Amino acid sequence: MKPFSRIISGTMTWGAWGSKFSIKQMQALIEKAVSLEISTFDHADIYGGYTTELEFGKAFKKSAVNREDVQFITKCGIQMPCNARPLPVKHYDYSAVHIRNSVEDSLLKLNTDYIDLLLLHRPSPLMESHIIAEEVQRLQKEGKVKQLGVSNFSSSQIQLLQQEVSLYWNQLECSLTYENAMFDGTLDFMKLTNIGAMAWSPLGNYFKESTIKQNRIQEVITPLCKKYNCSEDQLLLAWLIYHPSNIFPVVGTTSGSRLKKAVDSTAIKLEKIDWFLMLEASMGNPLP
Repeated sequence: MKPFSRIISGTMTWGAWGSKFSIKQMQALIEKAVSLEISTFDHADIYGGYTTELEFGKAFKKSAVNREDVQFITKCGIQMPCNARPLPVKHYDYSAVHIRNSVEDSLLKLNTDYIDLLLLHRPSPLMESHIIAEEVQRLQKEGKVKQLGVSNFSSSQIQLLQQEVSLYWNQLECSLTYENAMFDGTLDFMKLTNIGAMAWSPLGNYFKESTIKQNRIQEVITPLCKKYNCSEDQLLLAWLIYHPSNIFPVVGTTSGSRLKKAVDSTAIKLEKIDWFLMLEASMGNPLP
């Protein structure tokens, strides 16, 4: 399997949950991403109320991109009440039947024969590792799933699953404004057990909120943007990429120009002292 691209394109807001792109617009964004050497696309069955995978699949079929040149990530496990599924309550389901049905449904919608990486979307208090392992291993033997990973799992939850099945990635929330995984042992454990790190919301809340914390960060990064000749979003990505866990940002933008900026951020050579200046600004106090 080809390695994932250093910047991963997240599709959560491509459809009903965001930009409401047409099939033609999705096709153009897929082709733009690939032209920028972004080959990995991140999905989840629930995106767009269970509609975005299907729209993406139609767009990809119309594109000039070969399936062998890209990687599809998708997630399963969340049962979300919506028009497509009028459930009484949001819950998690990691039964063999649900895993099987979710994968088969994603394969059909994405118009593909295999999923490069299947992620268990969120940990369930009722999940049984041996049931998950047995069904995933069946799917792997059938060639329908290449690798298994998790999303938003703690070290102990990962360890529980690892007793039964190999895990390759954990996609978790991590950014300058949400750096918990760098201090609670999660990234340390993942590095120790050779589990790759992907970060969703890699820009954090910096552009979403106007807070004292955001103001502190802005005061520090404004001169740094001039120093590194980059934008704020590029500096935030460069900060995340600097970490020794080799974190892969999942970028949710639907703008081709911002995708290019994300790719260009990987070339920024951040100095260690500046990394700590940004961290201190986020924390609001010096390191102990």
